Amino acid sequence: MTDRKGLTPRQQAAIAQVEEFGAHNYLPLPLVIESGEGAWLTDLDGHRYLDFLSAYSAVNFGHGHPALVRAAQEQLQKVTITSRAVFSAPYGPFIQGLAELCGKDMVLPMNTGVEAVESGIKLARKWGYEVKGVPEDHANIIVMANNFHGRTTTVISFSNDETARHHFGPFTPGFRVVPYGSIEAIIEAADANTVAVLLEPIQGEAGVVVPPADFLPAVRRFTREANILMIADEIQSGLGRTGTTFACDQVGVVPDLYLLGKALGGGIIPVSAVVGNADVLGLLHPGQHGSTFGGNPLAAAVGLAVVELLKTGEMQERSRTLGAHLHRRLQALIGHGVYEVRGAGLWAGVDIDPYLGSARSVCYRLLARGVIAKDTHTKTIRLAPPLVITEGELDKAVDALADALTEARAEAE
Repeated sequence: MTDRKGLTPRQQAAIAQVEEFGAHNYLPLPLVIESGEGAWLTDLDGHRYLDFLSAYSAVNFGHGHPALVRAAQEQLQKVTITSRAVFSAPYGPFIQGLAELCGKDMVLPMNTGVEAVESGIKLARKWGYEVKGVPEDHANIIVMANNFHGRTTTVISFSNDETARHHFGPFTPGFRVVPYGSIEAIIEAADANTVAVLLEPIQGEAGVVVPPADFLPAVRRFTREANILMIADEIQSGLGRTGTTFACDQVGVVPDLYLLGKALGGGIIPVSAVVGNADVLGLLHPGQHGSTFGGNPLAAAVGLAVVELLKTGEMQERSRTLGAHLHRRLQALIGHGVYEVRGAGLWAGVDIDPYLGSARSVCYRLLARGVIAKDTHTKTIRLAPPLVITEGELDKAVDALADALTEARAEAE
């Protein structure tokens, strides 16, 4: 149950309604949001909060970005869904724009991020059987420990998060889990039937974990030499979050398949995609994969507007420049309630000194100071503000964090 202490009756009633009629698969922070603009959210009582969560990077471009809202409104006046049984006008421009942004040939649009992951798995297996010559039903995929790719039954089959796995078996075979950041472990785990290495360039749910600088290039070299696909899950890390279009760009790596989602929908509608070349995506034939809503006209119109925003490079530059400022400010907190800071661009994992309490307790203190952030794995606060945030707003949030840590230290002593 969400702690409702100190909330107005209006917000208490709204939370009680959700807890009575909704499945309890989340433990939200105790506030009810009514509206948002840019980097700010406003609750039912008119209180404003800086959004340092961005819906796990789904709101990279801020709440209500004018260009994205305009694209959605214009398409809403025309047609929103046709299914792929016919062609729609926005679909072609969207997939061409996204393919060109990624430097690839083809796009397979879906809806949610985990659908892109599931699609990538299917494509890798199909490529393994039809191109690499792996014996039927013998394909294996190497994945990373502490990964987060979603919570479908197949995806949790290779998760080591017991909360996500407990009582949801039996699990899907065909995956080999190795330590994140170890090329030696990948090489040892691979064999003639390995069809792909699936990884996050930066592990988000694990605490914004950045691998050694030589890891992704080593994975790319090995997968090429061993005739194995490299699949990069850029659902959280991609589309400007880290200061480049993709986190892989930071080390000059181009995977065989990009898995995209979250920010691709502009914070308006679920949009995801697998993007790659025809040697993999071209293997699909009618009836072998699909989605009623995947690539629908509304999603395509918003997705194209997102691509247009990213083509200018302005969002990536904001993330890079403001991210450097954010990380400088956060580094100064080490030794003052923080013992480690990781990340890239406007994305940071901040590890809280256990002496001060859990990361969630610090998130409550931040909430009281008008900043929304979320904890992960007890010790880490994830910070991921919209890329439209200003330097002054960043400073306001870091000042709030410093104040929250000071308060926690005073109470602990």
